[in-house]
Amino acid sequence: MLTGTAAWNYYAITQWILGIRPTYSGLQVAPVIPSRWSGFTAVRRFRGVTYRIAVQRSGPGNSVALKVDGVPVPGDIVPPPTGGRTEVLVEATLT
Repeated sequence: MLTGTAAWNYYAITQWILGIRPTYSGLQVAPVIPSRWSGFTAVRRFRGVTYRIAVQRSGPGNSVALKVDGVPVPGDIVPPPTGGRTEVLVEATLT
């Protein structure tokens, strides 16, 4: 059980610093991490799907380029998988 403060911190860290947020269109991956961080990995379950997320920094900013299962996707929303798949690999590069 989390207290109100602990729950709010978890929400702020995961959704606004690590940038992993649920949306109606899919899972948004838009990290806003300190420039000295080289990246991070995370696992997120969303709508019955496990998303394995790897974020790598290649520049000083927080603009993101996404690949989903090795295929580039526009924007920062990971679309829901098709064909009944239950695991997705997300690669995010910050520039």
